[in-house]
Amino acid sequence: MFVDKVKINVKAGNGGDGAVSFRREKYVPNGGPNGGDGGKGGDVILEVKGNLNNLVDFRYNQKYFAENGHNGETQNKTGKCGKDLIIYVPQGTLVRESETNKIIVDMFEPNARFVLLKGGNGGNGNQHYATSRNQTPRFSQPGEKTDAHEIILELKTIADVGLVGFPNVGKSTLLSAITEAKPKIANYHFTTLSPNLGVLKMYDKSCVVADIPGLIEGASEGLGLGHQFLRHVERTRLLVHVVDISGSESREPKQDFEIINNELANYSKVLFSRPQIIVLNKVDLVEDRAIIDEFKSYLKKSNQFRNAPVYEISASQHKGVDELVRGIFNQLDKLPVIEKETSEIFDFDKKVEQPTECKRLDEHTFLVSGDKLNLLASRIDIYDEQSLAYLQKRLREEGVMTALRKLGLSNGDTIIVGEFEFDYME
Repeated sequence: MFVDKVKINVKAGNGGDGAVSFRREKYVPNGGPNGGDGGKGGDVILEVKGNLNNLVDFRYNQKYFAENGHNGETQNKTGKCGKDLIIYVPQGTLVRESETNKIIVDMFEPNARFVLLKGGNGGNGNQHYATSRNQTPRFSQPGEKTDAHEIILELKTIADVGLVGFPNVGKSTLLSAITEAKPKIANYHFTTLSPNLGVLKMYDKSCVVADIPGLIEGASEGLGLGHQFLRHVERTRLLVHVVDISGSESREPKQDFEIINNELANYSKVLFSRPQIIVLNKVDLVEDRAIIDEFKSYLKKSNQFRNAPVYEISASQHKGVDELVRGIFNQLDKLPVIEKETSEIFDFDKKVEQPTECKRLDEHTFLVSGDKLNLLASRIDIYDEQSLAYLQKRLREEGVMTALRKLGLSNGDTIIVGEFEFDYME
């Protein structure tokens, strides 16, 4: 089974919680706090693996969560960091954010590596909260929690040359004739159900050739197999358009040629503008030479293809194949290398910071919002008296309490910060 587009859920590891502990040694009175910090959560990393050419594994496993950081321990021992999760993908995989469809990264280069999500930071142990006024803090900081995200993996085959044409025109036979690829070949439609790749060599030169599954009329609108695989010719520098000039499938060569080009144009104007080499295949089955001459005359009258190289071959008999190979390399020498697709400035971990804001909801309820304070509140044990006192201390330092008093805050009123609420007492 060939799969080239999937949705998966990914999540970096949560940070480990800080520890609450105190030194208890025989000859060390009032040893003080020694709770260690929590470990950092594991990152989610994408990495290109050379022997992959399919996304089928992601069809059966769609959740990829990195390991959480371990909690801190006594004696100032930091918790173990969570293991990074490496997700291996084929070269040419586009990674998109599911909701907006924006490109996060294009895994274009061999062995490319990209940190998709960073693990949460570990929480501070109680050793960090000792002061001259509070030498025995009995609270620590929880680890930073991370969110799960849905992403789209979309494989676009990376090849220099793409073979296009109707089903059963001889593309797979041609690929096997010019490379060492061993595609499935048979005399029925849609033998090729996934792109086949082969390496074409001539002296010290080489290039990658992709046999794209057969296109039919309406492929750009989702008919047949073409719509599923048209993305695999988007990265090619050169199209080799294979035409069954013999009409052995009871089809008209000119009509086939026009239909395929219409589908390319409907799918992508950029793709349609790519240079083409036109290959008239199965010449060994042509009984009347006038058919070939008529097709060439038709091309000469075309604005786009009047100067396109045309080769007469019989892929099954290896006739004219060597000349075609030389022509392919000659064209590639003139063409620029295809660049990878531009990624959006997109970072799951980077958010626009919401400024601190104080608001009165009713006579006795006040709301404090803002990314900085919401994060602080999420990493506080609201049910621990000392931890709550630390939150209130930070609110005073940030000027929040002064702002609330200006709004009319008094004893017994409720303050809401993030997901927590508490009563204010002077």
